[in-house]
Amino acid sequence: MSTTERTPVAISSDSFFFEKDKSNSILIMGVGNYLMGDEGVGVHLIQALSKIHLPDYVDILDGGTGGFLLLSCFEAYNTIIFVDATIDGKPAGTISLIRPKFASDFPSALSVHDVGLKDMIEAVYLMEQTPDIHLFTISIEELIPMLIALSPKVQKAIPEIIKKVLALSKELHLKKVPFKE
Repeated sequence: MSTTERTPVAISSDSFFFEKDKSNSILIMGVGNYLMGDEGVGVHLIQALSKIHLPDYVDILDGGTGGFLLLSCFEAYNTIIFVDATIDGKPAGTISLIRPKFASDFPSALSVHDVGLKDMIEAVYLMEQTPDIHLFTISIEELIPMLIALSPKVQKAIPEIIKKVLALSKELHLKKVPFKE
């Protein structure tokens, strides 16, 4: 692939996840409600990532308010990195990384999307093969309905979460791919 910027591609069907072998690819999925202010930070992250050159082994997806519609992702990818907002009492813009093993390990529900997301994660753990899941959370202070802008503190976290997500992706990719001399 050349050093030119990738053109974002809209994904409109499950067939995308099966067009090529994704076993060595890492999916970065931002989830959240874009119309609820800071709660949509995962979606804002994906929009930012779509504007930069990404390694060939990284795919990105705006998971929106997802739920069961995202199950095909878990069948196609061995490694998935989620990014979502959480109200956890930490200062707005704080980035945390957790390794969820159960739906209950995901942050407490912020909006309707987390009900579907947690149900979907429970279904994933019932699948024959479960992907390696990593979850970055970005702390927020409040939900503001019908607002698409991020607060300054959460907006300021976007460049940092990009660095962290790409660093983790590289680390995980290097562990999976045998070293070639």
